Amino acid sequence: MSGFAQMSSWEITAALMGVMYILLAAKPSQWCWPFAFLSTVIYTVLFWEGQLPMQALLNFYYIGMALYGYWLWRQHGKTEDALAITSWGWVNNLGFIAVGLIISAIVTDYLSSSGQSQSPALDAYTTVFAVMNTWLMAKKILQNWLYWVMIDAVAVVLYVQTSYYATAALFVLNTILAIAGYISWVKQHQQQMI
Repeated sequence: MSGFAQMSSWEITAALMGVMYILLAAKPSQWCWPFAFLSTVIYTVLFWEGQLPMQALLNFYYIGMALYGYWLWRQHGKTEDALAITSWGWVNNLGFIAVGLIISAIVTDYLSSSGQSQSPALDAYTTVFAVMNTWLMAKKILQNWLYWVMIDAVAVVLYVQTSYYATAALFVLNTILAIAGYISWVKQHQQQMI
């Protein structure tokens, strides 16, 4: 319980903004991206100071992706040609997973040998797949939500192990919201097909 008492107000603020990002992304609303931007700026600093370098780099990447996602969704929102939700087939999904596993194994090996991370494997796998999956979210690939379910669930373990309790709670909620986001996007995708 003392871990919860020691949470910083910055971590709680970043977690709350992260919740707003997920809720708005599930709609999907372009206004999810400003919340993502602010949340990730805070998390970049927190994770760097907390010796989770891959999580800090991931959040630094998220800053750029928040700008890109906002620009992309806003561009399509100004025209009749809204960015459609698309679904990937098995080949694309298997390729995505294979590339993610290979890169994650390489990064894990580096983090293990360099001693730069409190939790090399979890830090590497969650970061690599989150980097790749954020691109899927920006492109409105339906399966991004299924990947988020797995990434977020594993991230809960990482954040509990490293005493980021508000962030762990956020990622429990993110896991549930990713399921809801998937259901919402499936319905929208089916309507697009009509």
